[in-house]
Amino acid sequence: MNAFFIDENTPWESLGDGVKRKIVGYTEELMLVVVHFEKGAIGAPHHHEIHDQIGYVAEGSFEAEIDGVKKVLVKGDAYIAPKMTMHGAVALEEGSLLVDVFSPKRADFL
Repeated sequence: MNAFFIDENTPWESLGDGVKRKIVGYTEELMLVVVHFEKGAIGAPHHHEIHDQIGYVAEGSFEAEIDGVKKVLVKGDAYIAPKMTMHGAVALEEGSLLVDVFSPKRADFL
């Protein structure tokens, strides 16, 4: 992993269905990922067995669901999904961006 992340030198990785991501950086215990959503794109509800996650809304807005509770989050808002917590999100605006932090790193992303 490089010590610096240069956005313009890092291509997006398409995940399909209007979602793409860039891995900003990681260590064994920490990972930061930027995820871009087209309007209506879905981060399907799921849980992580070993990963804690914080999702910070950097642009746009989302309907986030944590353990069955839905809330609209706008730029500057965040959600916390500890391991084994069901969570998902739907982008409400074009170009919505989540900054996701995971602990430990998501080895499956690499």
